[in-house]
Amino acid sequence: MIRAARYSPWLALAALTLGTANGAEPVRLVVDASRVERPFRAIHGVNNGPIDVGGTVDLSGGYRELGIPSVRLHDTHWPTPDVVDMHVVFPDATADPSRPQAYDFAATDEYLKAVRATGARVVYRLGESIEHHPRKVHVHPPADPERWAAACLGVIRHVNDGWAGGTHLAIDDWEIWNEPDNRPNQWTGSDEDYFRLYATTARAIRREFPSLRVGGPAVGNVGTLQGGRFVPTPFVRRFLEECRRREAPLDFFSWHLYTPDPEAFGAMARAIRDMLDRLGFARTSISLTEWNYLPDGRWAEFQPSGQGLARERFFDRIGGAEGATFALASLLAMQDAPIDTAHYYAGDTNPFGLYTLHAVPKKTHRAYRAFRELIRHPSRLACSGGVPSHVAIAASSREDRDEIVVLVANLDARGTPAALRVDGLAWGDRAGAVVRMLDSSHDFDAPSAPVRLDKGSITLELPASSIAWMTIAPMGR
Repeated sequence: MIRAARYSPWLALAALTLGTANGAEPVRLVVDASRVERPFRAIHGVNNGPIDVGGTVDLSGGYRELGIPSVRLHDTHWPTPDVVDMHVVFPDATADPSRPQAYDFAATDEYLKAVRATGARVVYRLGESIEHHPRKVHVHPPADPERWAAACLGVIRHVNDGWAGGTHLAIDDWEIWNEPDNRPNQWTGSDEDYFRLYATTARAIRREFPSLRVGGPAVGNVGTLQGGRFVPTPFVRRFLEECRRREAPLDFFSWHLYTPDPEAFGAMARAIRDMLDRLGFARTSISLTEWNYLPDGRWAEFQPSGQGLARERFFDRIGGAEGATFALASLLAMQDAPIDTAHYYAGDTNPFGLYTLHAVPKKTHRAYRAFRELIRHPSRLACSGGVPSHVAIAASSREDRDEIVVLVANLDARGTPAALRVDGLAWGDRAGAVVRMLDSSHDFDAPSAPVRLDKGSITLELPASSIAWMTIAPMGR
């Protein structure tokens, strides 16, 4: 119950106004508290685990707070990876993979245990981290694919079955390589080299571990939508053809997307689902194993020529109010899309991550925290209104219906008024709201005084790139 014995109406209206400040027509938003839909899906996975910066940073508490459901392992401890990558755990590519002495699991074991201790599942990427420097060291095709596949089996035995002094971490999902279409930073070989490596490894895993899930190709570019028609890249078309021809299992199809438009994830996923179904992969699930905000749709600032203030601004936008609003709107847009799992890049102190190098949560972390609140209120409520790619809304309630959480995200670079109406409330004129805002100046840290809803309605003034987090409950008299 919201206590409202004393509050100043004018202070409340500073955050929640009953009229618009700029005279613009408000965006109409409706929550129907009487209509419960299927629950929100916990698809807010991330790349990389909580132990970072040479062991001086432990984000485990934050991962638990956010309820991170799944952690995909790629670019771990980038740019100097010392765990997970094949060159770390199987350092001599010519060694006998049947011998425990050929492996170095110590650091990776500790890293994996820390991930599992947060309660998250693991997607283990078998392969190498990205190499941006001109001289490539580890992203070459293995000289002996069969030996490499056998080494992957040794990793799985160690991690899941306790082989070679190992663990029993029950890791089910194994992804073969990362972005083999990203040449030469992730793969210096040909398409054919990757297709052979995938088929060899996937078949080996299926033979020895038939209950595990194997997938790929973790493509950086899956294709384009042209006039409503999906055109996959030649690499993707060939990969699927080769999986059929070589009888290679494909339990999940993994892909990546960095974009300024949160609606792009659903549109692309629906196109991928249609493609997989048409080509005979109806049982293959869809895994978005990397996603994030790409300001203005440009990578230029991440190139050497973009270093300096331009790059600093690039990452400020990704981790700031723009990126936070985008992250929330994207997680909402994915809910009803055929995306089975999704992993934000990244959860750790990586420049794209949820934390600064010194483990300070960014605004994107707070957006994840707001999404977690929807998950904690298990009854998803029907919502309507909003503007695709501009204003998004979601709501959920406790099972006993004594509290409703409403999130509204404004992605526009200018302020936007929004008229919210909540139908089907059982509390009549006792319904009130407390609002927390995230924008360029706030981090959900200054809740408004409670405001009584006027016949279930209230108008918000949403600043540029902002999220309104509303808690609606009966007010005390």
